[in-house]
Amino acid sequence: MEQEVFVPVPAERLRAALADPARVARAVPGLQQDAGTEPVAGRLKVRVGGHTITYRGAVRVSPREDGAYAVEGDATEVRGSGVVKPILTLWLREAEAGTTLRFEGTASADGRIAELPSEAVDAAVTRLLNRFAANLAVEAAEAAEAVDADAVDDAAEDAADDVDEVDDVDEADDVDAAPAPGAVFEAEVPPAGLEDLTGPGEPPAEAAHARRTMIGRSAEEVDHAPPRGRYAPVPAPQTVVPNSTLRWAAPAAALVVASAIVVGRALRRRG
Repeated sequence: MEQEVFVPVPAERLRAALADPARVARAVPGLQQDAGTEPVAGRLKVRVGGHTITYRGAVRVSPREDGAYAVEGDATEVRGSGVVKPILTLWLREAEAGTTLRFEGTASADGRIAELPSEAVDAAVTRLLNRFAANLAVEAAEAAEAVDADAVDDAAEDAADDVDEVDDVDEADDVDAAPAPGAVFEAEVPPAGLEDLTGPGEPPAEAAHARRTMIGRSAEEVDHAPPRGRYAPVPAPQTVVPNSTLRWAAPAAALVVASAIVVGRALRRRG
């Protein structure tokens, strides 16, 4: 038999999928894998014309030195004694925007399938190979997307690690630049002889203020003057006479004096 199928997938991706038995098994249409057996092994239903035949068997795919792949299998009817043994060669030929898969080979079969028309058998085999090629292309595309996603994740993790390393370096620089708790810094000591040339330093702010306030006052006033500012004494509380008392006390006194003068004059007249 000979059959060609075009798929829009690069040949390298198809080769990667053919190298993975699990992906090959998923590409076989209708295969029901048996637990604990080889990856490409299980039950397969094949529809030929109006008949359905179920086989149990395995398929092996191995690369060849010339770049092709050898596909060998053997299957036995589940309800019968018929046996099918395909021996195929799979070629991958790069084409524009994809790859062409070419199947070449032979198959020996007996049992129920040998009793069916050859045209129906050829159509069933062609349909099976076309679907296998399409499924293999899907597996190859999904594998490539998974690899790209892993690469993106690795790049993101590397970038995050680089950012963490930069942060660690910055924190280390800050720790090195910050003074240790309780550190004592020695003041710079000027060279000998500079004190005489520069003269005394500027007085403190409070001393300068006191000096300015004492300018123009005699030494005696300065000596006996009470301190000012925050050191000045607090004055004693003064007794304050209410103003209302002074307002009525002065007129009353004047009235008493005037009354005494009038009485004195009256007494002198009578005498």
